[in-house]
Amino acid sequence: MIEILDTTLRDGEQTAGVSFNPDEKLAIARLLLEELKVNRIEAASARVSRGEWDSFAKICAWAAACGRIGAVEALGFVDGGESVDWIVSAGGRVMNLLTKGSIRHLSGQLRKTPEEHRDDILRDIALAVSKGLEVNVYLEDWSNGMADSPEYVFFLVDALKEAPVRRIMLPDTLGILNPTRTGDYCRTMTERWPGLHFDFHPHNDYDLAAANAYEAVRAGVQGLHTTVNGLGERTGNLPVSSALGILNDHLKVDNTLDESRLMHVCRYVETISGVRIPANKPLVGEFAFTQTSGVHADGDRKGGLYQNALLPERFGRHRHYALGKTSGKANIIKNLETLGITLTPEQMKQVTARVVELGDKKESLSPEDLPFIVADVLKGHFSTVPDRIRIVNYTLQLTRGMRPIAHLRIDIDGEEYEESAAGDGQYDAFMKALWKIYDRLGRRHPTLTDYVVKIPPGGKTDALVETTISWDWDGHGFKTRGVDSDQAEAAIKATVKMLNLIENKMI
Repeated sequence: MIEILDTTLRDGEQTAGVSFNPDEKLAIARLLLEELKVNRIEAASARVSRGEWDSFAKICAWAAACGRIGAVEALGFVDGGESVDWIVSAGGRVMNLLTKGSIRHLSGQLRKTPEEHRDDILRDIALAVSKGLEVNVYLEDWSNGMADSPEYVFFLVDALKEAPVRRIMLPDTLGILNPTRTGDYCRTMTERWPGLHFDFHPHNDYDLAAANAYEAVRAGVQGLHTTVNGLGERTGNLPVSSALGILNDHLKVDNTLDESRLMHVCRYVETISGVRIPANKPLVGEFAFTQTSGVHADGDRKGGLYQNALLPERFGRHRHYALGKTSGKANIIKNLETLGITLTPEQMKQVTARVVELGDKKESLSPEDLPFIVADVLKGHFSTVPDRIRIVNYTLQLTRGMRPIAHLRIDIDGEEYEESAAGDGQYDAFMKALWKIYDRLGRRHPTLTDYVVKIPPGGKTDALVETTISWDWDGHGFKTRGVDSDQAEAAIKATVKMLNLIENKMI
């Protein structure tokens, strides 16, 4: 069994520009322990601020009430007991004591001898245990210590092996390791002290955190440290999603992580951290389960020939077949099957040509655009999306010092409806007026989950705006897109597409 310590709330919060408030920290702690089911969380750094204490105390109170207090840890320092008192006063029960794991850090920062540092560490461990804390020990800059001063590392661990320490944690603090060195260094530790529990704490400076974690587990470490979405200082830490894939599919090592909740947790942290998940991020990125090549779509239709063990359903996701200039007939057929649309061979040829043409112009195409492309290409011959809902007219009023106001008239199946509303922006006002009409008619409507605006690089004030809006309809996510020289108009076009897709039961 490999333990997962997630340090999103401590190391992850060292990401530039990221700061969580107490309620957000508690929400993340609960998601990590209750939904993703990591074994432990590192929730705070001692003595940082009053706000850090408040957050940690709130998490500890929750954890104590539900029997999880032993899974909540805080970083402490060799400071004569100040960190111990800070953690105890907040209700904590586990301290991760930060010590110097290399001679360079010891002499450069503390200016002490190895013997003096050892004595200080053992004093703080004894004090922590006397006050009811369990202690784990970080060997900060351990990777450089193994490279430049291994005898010092051995000296320190020989002292710690006799102390009341639960785990010794091996950080690649500056992200200098590669897989070969990771395996060698970790194996040295596990073979020299087979009775000790070692964690590996990788950083991603060379984009090798996942590969290094793989070798660390092979070398016998019993724990890995992760963050959600790879948050962390500089280039970040080992993403929990990467750890999950490595452990389950490559190493096939027992762990407690719940794959089905991975996306939910990663999306929540993305939202409140403000750090976007890269679209091509394995497992959790938007494109992770998207096939673009027509050859691949054809192979999947003939027996899943371009699918691997990372089936999207494991993570609560679905496979998609992108539309663009490399799309072939197979991509389009796959998407049309999902939409319940059937075309003749000649119609398919025309639609394929149009998709390729738009892709050549670098137009961003989504599966939800396909019915509109079909309708546009075939016009009167074959209209896939009846225009059951249309905007008759609208006005958007923006006055300095006042909330924007929208006045809207729409036609639904030949009946016109009118409403006005104020909002926090012009589009927000428009949507509030629209949903007033829907509420009045007793109609359900989807939830807007994301809103992205793009203009061409170097675009001018009259440049075309592409607005892509993500929606949730009964748990099904989909996107619609609008293009116009006015941002609000582009968003409204995307909204009308959404309304007609739902009205015609194409979602």
